[in-house]
Amino acid sequence: MATLAVEGDELHLQLSTWEKIGAFHSDIRVPTDSVAAVDVATVPRSTVRGMRSPGTGLPGVVALGTWRYRGGPDFIAVYRNRPSVVVTLRNQPFTRLIVSVDDPDAVAAEIRRAIPSAAA
Repeated sequence: MATLAVEGDELHLQLSTWEKIGAFHSDIRVPTDSVAAVDVATVPRSTVRGMRSPGTGLPGVVALGTWRYRGGPDFIAVYRNRPSVVVTLRNQPFTRLIVSVDDPDAVAAEIRRAIPSAAA
């Protein structure tokens, strides 16, 4: 499963080999100062918007890759409606990162600690 962690002054979304294949994308790194907001979605599929292009999706099972929407593309790595972290970005190729993680509250708190308090 994908991991989302702060490494120095960057937020690192690390994908497994299979996730990279399914998402048609490699790991993503963004500066922490480009994080505009961090939220936890208990039903992450409700946050998915737009159309998958490129990526892999099986409704109710997995959503991996880029979802294109008129507000900007999102990168999604969501599994079986598991709670996820939603990271809203500014001045980056993706508008949001939506990632299922084991402990979304802890991951969201870690990211919030790494960004300027006004951005959280």
